[in-house]
Amino acid sequence: MPKSQVRKQIHLAAHFPGVNNTTVWSVPESGSQIEFDSFVHLARTAERGLFDFFFLAEGLRLREHRGQIFDLDVVGRPDTFTVLNALAGVTTRLGLAGTINTTFNEPFELARQFATLDHLSGGRAAWNAVTSSDAFTGENFRRGGYLEHAQRYARAAEVIDATRAIWDSRAGETPVVDRERGVFGVPASRFAYRGTQFDIHGTFGLPVSPQGYPVQIQAGDSEEGREFAAAKADAIFSRHGELGDGQAFYIDVKSRLAKYGRGRDDLKILPAATFVLGDSAADAQERAHDIRLRQVGPQTAIAFLEQVWGRDLSAYDPDGPLPDVDPVDNATITRGRVRHAKDPAEVARSWRERAAAENLSIRELIIEVTARQQFVGTPAQVAAEIDRYVQSDAADGFVLVPHLTPAGLDEFVAKVVPELQDRGSFRTGYHGTTLRDHLGLRHPQHGTEGVRAS
Repeated sequence: MPKSQVRKQIHLAAHFPGVNNTTVWSVPESGSQIEFDSFVHLARTAERGLFDFFFLAEGLRLREHRGQIFDLDVVGRPDTFTVLNALAGVTTRLGLAGTINTTFNEPFELARQFATLDHLSGGRAAWNAVTSSDAFTGENFRRGGYLEHAQRYARAAEVIDATRAIWDSRAGETPVVDRERGVFGVPASRFAYRGTQFDIHGTFGLPVSPQGYPVQIQAGDSEEGREFAAAKADAIFSRHGELGDGQAFYIDVKSRLAKYGRGRDDLKILPAATFVLGDSAADAQERAHDIRLRQVGPQTAIAFLEQVWGRDLSAYDPDGPLPDVDPVDNATITRGRVRHAKDPAEVARSWRERAAAENLSIRELIIEVTARQQFVGTPAQVAAEIDRYVQSDAADGFVLVPHLTPAGLDEFVAKVVPELQDRGSFRTGYHGTTLRDHLGLRHPQHGTEGVRAS
């Protein structure tokens, strides 16, 4: 690309990792997953690096494997809203994105919680709306797991529509404070929403928040998920990291926007990615290999394999060949956060073919099949590769998942960000105050009635 040509700008976000197969938690450099200082460290590092937002996932129930809590998973994560509201007080520009479930939460409480975060942060809130048709998770809630898989996006769409109807009820209002007449604020406008999932009406006490609506993030990849994102999302937390796969996903989702009256830049595609830096390409590759061995230990490798095989494989050597027995139909061997919805027999067949072709042990295979998009090399090489993906429309940027908590992003910000800036592909300063400013998103057009008829 000629230097005179304006380069597409890269969007970056920082994911706070948990204890799972993307995290190295056993080394001395690893810190707490719970103490507030860990969240502050990563958030301030991301803000120093001029990232768009800090991303915090939630876990509504711990995963169980073979009837016991699976210890090597995300545990002890504090409440998402509590952490993000606290981080609003120790950051000034960084967006604050939280995963909040649409299956087990109600529109009014979500409207109030996200409006509060947007007010307290000065317009930096984002909502990663996720769904669950999982009865296991639903046991924690009055609602239970009653939703069939096919219904979950229908409910999610109504949750977002109803929440926006509540926010719309305060659109255009200017708070009034007249001490002489004894007037404070304005009477709360009424909202109403009717649909297949909700029939709610009432008043909303908070004025419209700085962004109008928080930035809407979505992570689903099914046909329903892609259509849902095209209709309602501002950003997609995508799993399509490889170049060709990413380009195909990019074209598919962006092509759906026009039918909803939206432009190409109204939706950002941000795959998750990891990174490993080294003094040379060989040094980085060696470090990456060591990190993956630590992330996918023997216990994790066997447990992951058991999800597909549906049986106890603890007698097998994780550094040996795949089992010669066939999978059985046992969908409950792992409850919560199951990674394979495909036909177990077909997955086992394809894994055996790959293991045979590449001479892989169980552990080596699991390392390969669980890998995210990974950028490995010197800082200059990693910057060039990230830039290549974005300029070739495989992504609009990346949600970076460091392997260490909380200092895993430090080296990237110190060494890779300057390389991206030198290439002209990354900002040298924030040019706005809200997350919508950072992402280049338009301010939402509020509805006029806030009512949806069934």
